[in-house]
Amino acid sequence: MKPSVLLSAIAASCSIGAIGLWAAPAGAQSTEAKEKPEIYTYISNWAIPRARWDDMDKASVATDKVLDGAIASGAILAYGEGTTLVHEADGATHDGWWVATSMAGALNALEQMYKTKSSTTPVLASATKHWDDIYVSRYYGWKSGTVKGGYVHGAVYSLKPDAPDDAVGTLSKSFIVPLFEKLMAEGTVQAYQVATQSIHTQDPGLFFVFFITPNAEGLDKVNAGLGAALGANPMAAPALGGMVNSAVHRDTLGRENAVFK
Repeated sequence: MKPSVLLSAIAASCSIGAIGLWAAPAGAQSTEAKEKPEIYTYISNWAIPRARWDDMDKASVATDKVLDGAIASGAILAYGEGTTLVHEADGATHDGWWVATSMAGALNALEQMYKTKSSTTPVLASATKHWDDIYVSRYYGWKSGTVKGGYVHGAVYSLKPDAPDDAVGTLSKSFIVPLFEKLMAEGTVQAYQVATQSIHTQDPGLFFVFFITPNAEGLDKVNAGLGAALGANPMAAPALGGMVNSAVHRDTLGRENAVFK
């Protein structure tokens, strides 16, 4: 998974120091969010030549058939594929992902892709770059159903060296999860997760916030919800500023089709 102001508004306004907890956003649950059982997200990223983009749409039909079977059997919990909207010079143009309750479940779905040749189609062979990630999350939520032509936003943050060991949990339970649970209940967000890399191909101090909205208006509503939550909780920005190095923050934005069990 991948509006540009999600939580970057916090990072831009935060002051150095002042680590602490804060109340949940107005209208959200009054108790602190709980850590959930781990889920694992396997994501493949591809840089596909523009002339082959239509071929990627055709190839996804076969991939979806395999993953629909995995959803039906309970092997995976969700899957999706997307295209990048805000392109980087050396970044991905397309991605595909699925979610399982264990590392084994995520890798078994990958093996099924290999067996059915879904991961070795000619259009994928045309990629100029390809890389994979496996994320683990204990803070997440989704509504069952299908998203067609939705929007997926991702944000990456880096913890400061002196951030406490439970910084991601503190930020998630006290602010991020209550905010997104409220947005999900309102129908603005279809799914979200706060994740770290399970296989560390990047700095282990990084953490990621992903969410999917059914339509473009949802991106504006997330920003409005974030602004309201910050206004109701003046300690939120300073607390994040004490834990997170805002200079490392980056965003991604794409279109997404996804299925959630």
